[in-house]
Amino acid sequence: MTRRSRPLRAAAGLAAACALAACGAVPPFPTLPTAAPSDIVASDLAPTASAPAAPSIAPSDAAALSPDGFDAVQRMAVRIRNVGCGRISTGSGFAIDQNTLITNRHVVADAASLQVSTYDGRDVQVATASTAALADLAVVRTADPLPSAPQLSDTDPVAGDPVTVVGYPEGGALTVTHGTVLGPTNDPLHENLGEVLVTDAPVEPGSSGSAALDEAGRVVGVVYAKTDDNRSLLVPVSTLRALLADAAAFAPVTPCS
Repeated sequence: MTRRSRPLRAAAGLAAACALAACGAVPPFPTLPTAAPSDIVASDLAPTASAPAAPSIAPSDAAALSPDGFDAVQRMAVRIRNVGCGRISTGSGFAIDQNTLITNRHVVADAASLQVSTYDGRDVQVATASTAALADLAVVRTADPLPSAPQLSDTDPVAGDPVTVVGYPEGGALTVTHGTVLGPTNDPLHENLGEVLVTDAPVEPGSSGSAALDEAGRVVGVVYAKTDDNRSLLVPVSTLRALLADAAAFAPVTPCS
């Protein structure tokens, strides 16, 4: 959830919410204004001493640590800064291939420019961005290569399955949190078509767009909101897969003016 996002408002039907393998055809997108270099530095992205321990999962694409000690789960997460007209907000995202990111629609909406930073503080130039109409999802194309990409799970998780969330809450340090899938529910924010998943994995504003991973390091959902009783809401991976396979599902982001 971005710091100013609509999913931070109350919703009925549930407690108030704040809001890779081949993935099918993704449509081409028109160019978004190029972001100015970010003022985020590498030290900002290092996990703090109080951050939860890294997950004991083995991502399928690269289990080895990078030279600075980050594993593939952490390298695939990015911080996204939405520079709008008169305001700045932050969110999270994750790679699905070398030049494609997934995040939430509300993370990139109404951007004058988007700034993307990786786990090691590197600024990644954004080329294009597009949002889905039927779910709180967005696709961001990058001109620069991304460090690591997980696989998408073939199936949605079920109640009782463990999940790990990797992202940048409050636009700050990279964090890894753990929880359990509690079950499906109708989206209380009416942001998504169909059911979404409820978990008890801790998230905060700025966590929107984070990947939720299973024990094998595969993406099983995308964080998009938080309830007032500290539960997190996920767009299930089945919804993500269905939209990525539909060339008509995404429309270009309209920059603010």
